[in-house]
Amino acid sequence: MSQKQDLLTEWFEEVWNKQNLDAIDRFFEPDTEANGILPDMAMGSGDYRDFVPLMLELVEDIDIQIKLMTENGPWLQALYHVKARASHNGAPIDVMGQVCVRFEGSLMVETYNCFDFFGLFEQLGQLPEQSLALCLTGQSFQ
Repeated sequence: MSQKQDLLTEWFEEVWNKQNLDAIDRFFEPDTEANGILPDMAMGSGDYRDFVPLMLELVEDIDIQIKLMTENGPWLQALYHVKARASHNGAPIDVMGQVCVRFEGSLMVETYNCFDFFGLFEQLGQLPEQSLALCLTGQSFQ
């Protein structure tokens, strides 16, 4: 693995799997903004310190594994798989995400994220089953 691949693997292991919020600053340049997590909002390291615990309240026994990584110059793209259990009832959670990260040295300086929040919230019971299929047919959840 390359240095970038090692760093991203360590990011998921430390911050998410081990839930070590202090590790966030080891990976982010102070001015880094993560894009794509919340619509129209870039998140800095302080925002991540708030966001990660919110997500971890919803799930337990989280395990994130990187399935595929590709590099192009300073950029690294990764497809990752999240397995966990819903905190409120132990139901299995199984979703995918993608991230595109630009590194300068050993720090992430720019990131773009795409995560299956729809699938996550459906599996948590916060959205009806088959919500995406319903939306594709023009139906609403009312």
